Amino acid sequence: MTTDTTSPAVGVRSPRLPLAALLALATAVFVTSLTETLPAGLLPAMSAGLGVGESAAGQAVTVYAVGTALTAIPLAAAASAWRRKRLLLTAMAGFAVANTVTAVSADYPLTMVARFVAGVAAGLAWALLAGYARGLAPAELRGRAVAVVMTGIPVALSLGVPAGTYLGELLGWRWEFALMTAVTAGLLGWIALLVPDRPGQQRTAREPVLRALAVPGVAPVLFVTLVFVLAHTVLYAYIATFLDRYGMGGSAGAVLLVFGGASLVSIWYVGARIDRRLRALSVAAVLLVAGAAAVLGLFADVPVLVYVAAGLWGLGWGGVPTLLQTAAAEAGGPRADAAQAMLVTLWNAAMAAGGVLGGVLLDRFGAGAFPWTVLMLMAPVLAVVAGARRHGFPAG
Repeated sequence: MTTDTTSPAVGVRSPRLPLAALLALATAVFVTSLTETLPAGLLPAMSAGLGVGESAAGQAVTVYAVGTALTAIPLAAAASAWRRKRLLLTAMAGFAVANTVTAVSADYPLTMVARFVAGVAAGLAWALLAGYARGLAPAELRGRAVAVVMTGIPVALSLGVPAGTYLGELLGWRWEFALMTAVTAGLLGWIALLVPDRPGQQRTAREPVLRALAVPGVAPVLFVTLVFVLAHTVLYAYIATFLDRYGMGGSAGAVLLVFGGASLVSIWYVGARIDRRLRALSVAAVLLVAGAAAVLGLFADVPVLVYVAAGLWGLGWGGVPTLLQTAAAEAGGPRADAAQAMLVTLWNAAMAAGGVLGGVLLDRFGAGAFPWTVLMLMAPVLAVVAGARRHGFPAG
């Protein structure tokens, strides 16, 4: 009689994700993403409440992104030795304070200061969230753990912003920010009770953050982050203006709903396969977004094809935060926290630059230039992803 040594051992459980903890981190991502973009749906009411024009009120988004971009790297370096739970609780408490001030402030400069503080808190949170998620998961499920956490982004964009806009019209824009404070307060308790702690870096091991650029693979990932996010933001920030040019201005909500739904499918698909298919998924994301831009450039006057393009766009973009965060963490190795901090900085710099570039394109060439600009920007992104086959976006 022989024994089958290839059979699974009785009573041995397969590795599982700590979902309660990861969903708390996903809610933190949701809070940061929604806090950043919520003013976009509330601009008329905010401008009236603060006594400024809509363009001035719109700087609430820009100031937030600037706060994140300017402070992510120095704060990540300064707080690298902090334990992860303490750091995350500090960041979320900053959000609660900033949103509370925004909710009660009638003074435009004070509101902008509060938005800047919210951006600083976002930089602190984003620099640690992916690494935190990976540290909580079994080694073979780390990519999937990051995917779970990153679901907060498409949920915020596809559901949170439309719902926030509706509630803002119903209750008033100040109540929206007060509600964000309430959500954050609940999240603080959730994190304190159910998220395991992780150690920070040892002080003796701390190095200048920019030294991570010397690690093979980090620079290509950061380049792809900068240009990919820039391309996406140019179109996303002005999608309503673009659709209005082709007689679909009233369909912006429906188009973004298709985009958001496809993004959720994308992040589920990417999360299930990222630990084995990082490179293939990254190439597919670039091609899908480029394809969507080509369809919009050629057939923006055909409504059905606009919805098809929105679906392709969402399928390509939805998994991008997970792909880039995972690629940066894998490439960074022992300097993963520094790589993440630089990624967060470049991500937000690209968002701010995308709004500026989109405005210049709109003034000089019209809304029709948006998809062609995206297509041109995706060419070097594809080249870098394809070239970084050993480090940055490796197979397997």
